[in-house]
Amino acid sequence: MWETAAAGFSAMGSEARLKVLKTLVRAGEAGLTVGEIQNRTGIAPSTLAHHLRFLAAGGVVEQEKIGRATINRANYEELRGLAQFILSECCADEVGKAANDG
Repeated sequence: MWETAAAGFSAMGSEARLKVLKTLVRAGEAGLTVGEIQNRTGIAPSTLAHHLRFLAAGGVVEQEKIGRATINRANYEELRGLAQFILSECCADEVGKAANDG
């Protein structure tokens, strides 16, 4: 899981890629074409293609070719897994306060 988590978090490692991913999350299961993402984010098409490839390689975005269009979707299962990975040991080392510490 460490390698998968590292790849997923690395894929989200820039402001532009986070913007693209957040746009896809907002779009829901229907996903968006590259043109629709470009219209919503203002990211240049060639740069956007690079970011989408990076997000797909990290497993956080899925791409499906339908005719001449490519539909891009957030991979919700992977994103949930990443959230669970990072939060699974939340507060495990926290020292409890004594009753009289206020």
